[in-house]
Amino acid sequence: MRVLFNADDFGLTKGITDGIMESHINGVVGSATLMMNGHAVDYTVALAKKHPALKVGIHLVLTWGKPLSDDVPDLVDDNGLFKYKNTFREMDPPNVEQVEKEWRAQIDAFLETGLALHHIDSHHHVHGWEPLRELVVKLAKDYGVPVRYVETLKENHEILLADALWLDFYGDGVNADIFTELQQLSVDSVEVMTHPAIIDDELRQVSSYVEKREEERKILCGMPVPRWVELCR
Repeated sequence: MRVLFNADDFGLTKGITDGIMESHINGVVGSATLMMNGHAVDYTVALAKKHPALKVGIHLVLTWGKPLSDDVPDLVDDNGLFKYKNTFREMDPPNVEQVEKEWRAQIDAFLETGLALHHIDSHHHVHGWEPLRELVVKLAKDYGVPVRYVETLKENHEILLADALWLDFYGDGVNADIFTELQQLSVDSVEVMTHPAIIDDELRQVSSYVEKREEERKILCGMPVPRWVELCR
């Protein structure tokens, strides 16, 4: 089984970036996805260029912070922040044209860094929102990269990064016995979503998921890999 440990929120804060890099250099993390509106993007890009073995994708954002585009009024609140949260499925469908404008801006900003785009995923899995399905397929094809598995795209196997997405290495599911759990899957490839970090004050200000990130980092850095696993790195 091919297993890719991907770390989300690359570039959100310096502590997250440092934790991800440690989990790559000393652990099993093979890729990370960059938030182009994060607080530590320049720092993260410079560090990623020093460690080219780490594959870097884009973590498309619609549910945190500010957009990169100036003119997407239907996507923001009165403070200029994205109005969508992790409860976006309870909200009215977005203006897809404006989402496309913003997401292309994020991807183009990523490409301007000089990093090679490995794949597309999103903050809070918003790319799995049904109204955005056709847009996500279009972006994958236009930019020539695969996309993280979500249920809305399961019929578009040709653009998927892996056959399955493992979401249980999170919160109370964080444990060192993950390979035993993955072995029960009947797939050829799986992406494991992770969120390692070194905790700092900035992380505490931007995320409610804090202490477990430290636990994730320690596990990912000390995890033996069984012979039956082909680790994607």
